[in-house]
Amino acid sequence: MNFAKKNNVFIIILIFLFSCNLFLAQNKIEVSSSADFVSRYVWRGIQINDAPNIQPSLSLNCSGLSFGLWGSYSLSKINSNQLDFAVSQEIDAWISYSFELKNGISITALATDYYFPQGGLKLGNFNNYDDPNGPGAHTIELGLSVAGNKSFPITVSGYVNVYNDKGNNAYLQLDYSTELSNYNINLFAGAAIGNKDNPVYYGTSGFSFINVGISAQREIKVSESFSVPLSVSYIINPKAEISYLVFGLSF
Repeated sequence: MNFAKKNNVFIIILIFLFSCNLFLAQNKIEVSSSADFVSRYVWRGIQINDAPNIQPSLSLNCSGLSFGLWGSYSLSKINSNQLDFAVSQEIDAWISYSFELKNGISITALATDYYFPQGGLKLGNFNNYDDPNGPGAHTIELGLSVAGNKSFPITVSGYVNVYNDKGNNAYLQLDYSTELSNYNINLFAGAAIGNKDNPVYYGTSGFSFINVGISAQREIKVSESFSVPLSVSYIINPKAEISYLVFGLSF
């Protein structure tokens, strides 16, 4: 990144921090943090790395507007291949806005910046895929989610890459939530639109289901005032003809 680009990024960060300071001073802010432990990192039917991961998160929420950071860190420095090592660390920054209609249906708009510190590219490299100096360290995705009410517990979500992806890869998912024997059950089916310009992103050049399965979650009571959510997910990627059984704990 040249000097002018660095200055522009620095100015944008300053403006963002100043705006956040004004926003925080004038509004009631809720701060939340958590950490998940997962037996392996599988995202949208794709195994990102094959080791146990710790996934911390931090967010600020105010009147439906949220800012947050989410990360994933492999607990093993030795992964099955070099590609796994490159994605053994991830930090995503996101901003979202949610609102609920009178009938209980909620709508969320989301923007996410995906960044992999071990990918060999510096944090300040915001090049696009077509930059003569090579692609940058960040991929920007926009998403929209519509969640049904209690009488219609179905969520429809869609996401598309709008920066640093030649193929502008897109992903769609349908979720159905219910309760069974003290477990929160979620059935899901996700598909990549696919394209020929960057088929590696989701592993397909055409429309394909890549993330189909079920997850079950329940609270494990540790004491009178403390419980730990436990989850197990069975995930099938029909396109890749592979499945995963993933265990997780949340704190």
